[in-house]
Amino acid sequence: MQHELQGIQAFVKVAEIGCFTRASNFLHISQPALTRRIKKLEESLGIILFERSTRNIKLTAVGREFLPKAKNLIDLYESSILNIREMATHQRGLVTLSCLPTAAFYFLPAAIKDYNNRYPHIRIRILEHSASDCLEAVLNGDADFGINMINITHPNIDFTPLVNEPFVLACRRDHPLAQKPLVMWDDLAGLRLIGVRRSSGNRSLIDEALESVAFKPDWFYEVRHLSTSLGMVEAGLGVAVVPNLAMPVNEHHILVSRPLVEPVIRRTLGLVQRRETALSPAAEKFREQLLQLWSQEASSPWIGQFTT
Repeated sequence: MQHELQGIQAFVKVAEIGCFTRASNFLHISQPALTRRIKKLEESLGIILFERSTRNIKLTAVGREFLPKAKNLIDLYESSILNIREMATHQRGLVTLSCLPTAAFYFLPAAIKDYNNRYPHIRIRILEHSASDCLEAVLNGDADFGINMINITHPNIDFTPLVNEPFVLACRRDHPLAQKPLVMWDDLAGLRLIGVRRSSGNRSLIDEALESVAFKPDWFYEVRHLSTSLGMVEAGLGVAVVPNLAMPVNEHHILVSRPLVEPVIRRTLGLVQRRETALSPAAEKFREQLLQLWSQEASSPWIGQFTT
């Protein structure tokens, strides 16, 4: 393939210049070497590209037809090499990340901003998925990697922990439970509880954790997104059980969270990646940056709130 490419490059240059001597000087090879390249290309194609005489050369009819195709091949090769080099040096590329909506909303923007400051021409596509869909996107190759829960697993997926966070009670500031420093699950009896649907990874984790205790939550409302449950709490429709990460980062004028205990239920979020599958240079750099950010001290203004 390399020899054929060199032959095509030699053919294009001779056709453009119309002289073997000047073409060989331009390509920085000897004239006999240039002649051999053209001859090998003609033998490989099984055609004659040039009509040669002692005074001049000209393209054959087949050579004239082949010339624009040869130029396109050279352009394609050169642009492909350029793109690969740009990707390898993190100058250009696309990173696709599948992510739980809570993680996407609350801590990814800071990571993306820092990443784009370093690599401004690399585009990032975020696929906001449920836990099961997130895993599926990574397995199918629709995403380079993902941020998911540890309890949603697959033998072909590697999981790297990022953060371990508790589930908390979300309620209005004027709710009686907002006055308590700690809220027990039994305190939720008789309240209108807002929870996520049964197919949610968060719901499965809560149900499994409460199997061994007497209290069983009676979910009055079921929603698909945690943000919806918080909106309903704000409207005074009830109280919700959400991961700490789902709560507003800054102090909210209506919503507050209180630790839920006996039992404390936690979820672990982390990076999920196809096993034995190498990431693109751009995706690997973004993955490294996420790990670096989450390895910082828990006192970080945007991480510390989620690791308590």
